[in-house]
Parts: sequence; C-alpha cells; structure tokens
Amino acid sequence: MENTINAVMLQKAFLSGAKSIEAQKEIINELNVFPVPDGDTGTNMTLTIMSAAKDVAALNNPKMAELAKAISSGSLRGARGNSGVILSQLLRGFTKSIAEHDELTVDVLANAFERAVETAYKAVMKPKEGTILTVARGGAEKARELADNGANLETFCNEVLTHMQEVLDYTPELLPVLKEAGVVDSGGQGLLVVLQGAVKALNGEAIEFETAAPATGNAAPVKKGAASDDISTADIKFGYCTEFIIMLDKEFPESEELSFKAFLESIGDSIVLVADDGLCKVHVHTNDPGAAFTRAIKYGQLTSMKIDNMREEHNERVFQGVSEVLSGEKKAEEAVAPAEAPKKEEEPAAPRKKDGFIAVSVGSGINEILTGLGVDRIIEGGQTMNPSTEDFVDAIEKVNADNVYIFPNNKNIILAAEQSKYLIEDKNVIVIPSKSVPQGITAMINYLYDNSPEENTEGMTEALGTVKTGQVTYAVRDTSIDGFDIRQNDIMGLDDKTIKAVGTDINEVTAELAKQMIDDNSTFVTVYYGEDINEDKANELSKVLSEEYPDIEIEVHQGNQPIYYYIISVE
Repeated sequence: MENTINAVMLQKAFLSGAKSIEAQKEIINELNVFPVPDGDTGTNMTLTIMSAAKDVAALNNPKMAELAKAISSGSLRGARGNSGVILSQLLRGFTKSIAEHDELTVDVLANAFERAVETAYKAVMKPKEGTILTVARGGAEKARELADNGANLETFCNEVLTHMQEVLDYTPELLPVLKEAGVVDSGGQGLLVVLQGAVKALNGEAIEFETAAPATGNAAPVKKGAASDDISTADIKFGYCTEFIIMLDKEFPESEELSFKAFLESIGDSIVLVADDGLCKVHVHTNDPGAAFTRAIKYGQLTSMKIDNMREEHNERVFQGVSEVLSGEKKAEEAVAPAEAPKKEEEPAAPRKKDGFIAVSVGSGINEILTGLGVDRIIEGGQTMNPSTEDFVDAIEKVNADNVYIFPNNKNIILAAEQSKYLIEDKNVIVIPSKSVPQGITAMINYLYDNSPEENTEGMTEALGTVKTGQVTYAVRDTSIDGFDIRQNDIMGLDDKTIKAVGTDINEVTAELAKQMIDDNSTFVTVYYGEDINEDKANELSKVLSEEYPDIEIEVHQGNQPIYYYIISVE
C-alpha cells in the first residue's frame, strides 16, 4: 500500500466499500434487535451508498473536489432510514474535509474522520451511544492517535479497522437492548463493512462495481389536498419569513458561519443556515429582512430571495373535515393513482395554494383515509421500504403550495424527510415527526387552515403525544427479549417501545396488546386490519374489545397494510 491516496484510488476504494455492504446487507439486516420482518438497516445503508456510487462510477479520472461532491450529493439524495441518513452525513463531513487536497495523507484522513463524526452528530437530534455514531467516533479517535504518532497509511488503516471492530463489539454494553438480543449494533456493523471494503481496494483487492438502479419509493399523486424549515415559535413575534440563497464567492469557514448565525439570532428567530458546495441557504423570521440581506451580501451574490408576511391571511381553504373520510364517502380509487395506470396527458398545474401535505403510507385503506383528510401525495413506503431523501424532494416539487407538511409516519424515516428541507428552495417544508400512521392521521385532524405554519406545527406536533400505537406481526427468528421467549412465527404485539404480548393466535395477542395499552384516560380505540386479515376476523376482535371496554369507542377500518396483521391506535 502506498502512503498517500489520490482521487482515482479513493474512487476505487469508495466503490469497493459500496459493493462490500451490498454483498453483506442481509447479514446486517439480521442484526435487528426485534425479530420483526422489517430489519432493514443493511438495505437502507446499501441504497444510500449505491445512490452515490452510481455518480462516482460515472466519473472518468476525477479530481478530488469532483469526487467529493459526487459522494456527498449522491448519498444525501439517496439517504434512507436513520442509518442511511447518518451514513450520508458521515460521508458529507468526510468529503468536505478532503475536497481541497489532491492527495490524502494519514493526517488529512484523520482530520476528515473527525469532521465526519462532527457532522453526523450534529444531524441527529438526540445522539445515542452504542450505535453507528459510537463506532464512527471510536474510529476517528483512533485515527487521530495514529496520525499524531506518525503511523504510515497501512498501519493507520489496519489499526483503525481493528479498533472500530472492538468498539462495535462493545456496543451491547452501551445499549442493554443489544445485549439482551445478543447482537451488535447493525448500523455500526454496516459502517465497518464499508470501510473494510474500501481498505481492500487500497490493498489491491477491490470488489468490482457494477452500476444498478436502486429501488425507490413511489410518490403516488392524489386528486385533492391540504413546509418551512422546522420551527417551534407559536406566537408571531417576528413578522417576515425571509429566505434566500447566497452564492458564495469566497471561503465560508465555520467561524464565519457561526458569526452570521449569531447576527441572525440578534434580529430574529427560527433560523436555519446550511452551507454546502459554494451555496448557503438561509431561513430567518425577522422584522428587518433588509438587515439580513445586507449582512449576507458580504459573502456573495443573493438569489431565490423570498419574503412572506406571516400575519397576512390567505383566502383559499383546502382542508375539509374528517367526517367524510370516516363515513366512507371517499374512495381510494378517487385519490391514489394505480402504479400500473397508463400515462395520461398532463393536467394543467393546480393554482398555488397555502398548504400542501405529503404522507408516507402503505395499504389502500390507510391511503384512503389520508387522502380523504387532504394529503396531496402519498409516498409508498414504511417498515420494509424506507423512502429516500430524493423521494421526498420529488414529492415536494410536485405539490404546488407555499408550505408543505410531511408526515413520515415511521421513526426510521424522519431523518430522511428532514434532509429534504435543505434541497428545496422555493417552498417552506415542515416535517411533523410522526412515528406511526395513527400519529400522522391525528396530526392531520389537528390541522387548522387559518393557523400560521408555526401554529400548525406546534398544534400537530403536540397532538402526536396523545396517540399510542400498537402493531401485531410475526417473529422471523427465535430470540429472548423483553421477558419473552419467542419462537419463529410466533405472533407478537408491540407498542411504541417494547413487545407487550406473544402467542400463537392473532386476535388473542391483539386483545392482550390492547389491554396493555388502554388505561383510565383512554376514550377511543381504532383498529386497522391488514391485507392478511378478513373483515369477519376484524369484527370478531372488535366485539371482544367492545365487551371488555364498554365505555370506550371502538372503530375498525380496513388498512390493507402488509406485514402487520393489525395496527391499533389508542387515544
């Protein structure tokens, strides 16, 4: 192994790393803590890095800056699931650090590792140790130690990998749930696999890369419908929502970025500032937009400038009540375009409106409810098919609204949805962090047309806490967890956090799950039955629950969702 890495060598290493995780993605999937049929960490990380690999493979004798940009932008757009988004942020930080170097020395690599970890930690709202972040940080710390001690490149690579393996092996001691399940962290394993494949290439053992288009989620258009960066201000203290992009004409170091942020904080709030690839996107609520523009112009030319008076009222009402949905008046076929439908002539673009809505969903019955509530576009996805950041960007671009609200409806999709905000310039994108379909439905019910984006963001987000979600599925392997000895194909009932019931009868397990979820404050239970449950069986469950809880209103809806026999909402 040589003692420096040029762009062509790094290109081969990156593609080898991508191919390495693709080959081992199912092994990584099987490290999922819960034995549910949705262990998709390996798949998400593979699709994320393959999105970048396609761009990287197309480069011919690239320069380092060109290669860095392809890796960063490709992985950001392809990011799926929490693990995929974190991987994309690690790559983003790494490539930012190396872009200005023609060759990478051990010291440059150590700096890049540190920048990668810093970027990834910033992207996660509440970083948890015992995860991919811990493994990455362990690698960065070892890299810095080796660089400071004058290690050559071969020693550097081998010892960083060895140390990261040791950190990975220790993750069960940091997360008890990993220890109980007898597995290491799947995201950390995926990261290690990528780096092992890259080092093989540096040693002349590269895995050949062949381009193949990754699967993507489908954003299905709907006929009727209802964001802004994620903001929490309830009262309109600052009247002008101000957005613009700076085309940077000089270096924009972190110190300058922090200084600019401090200035914006002195004149407003709800600040988002993202700088990348010669551009800086700015969002601020202020009473003095001109001051923001004046300060910004010192860094470069301004474009995509937009000022909205947040106190103005808009005339168009696009939201309609819940009653027509729950009464069955809306049909799914009226809203969701079939995937196989032949292409029709493009309809004239709908007039620009105040608010639009995007939701992640799967199952025709659940799609029907969401579209009836006003969702403009459904992105097909969920537990086994996490949409990418690019899927969200594509959907946002097709919703002609000033504010676009996104309901991820799955905790593993929230980060990918959040990343899409930084790729949209002409719309206010708001991610409501719904972790389940019932939460997304409740959030939509709490939307008020006359409210500002800030008020709706606060109201819908608060509503998420009023919903408990339960899901019933089957075990894909034997394991012992949460006090249960589980056998493959057992039926399991899970709430928002843990396994609550295990057995062999679907309705019995579901009834026990409901019992664990219902408390003295519960007034309403909704049951969505999946594609493997018929109406009679669902009604039998409803009868059991109604007899057990006569003071609670029980509703049953056909969800047609795969994987989960029942989804239960308790409010």
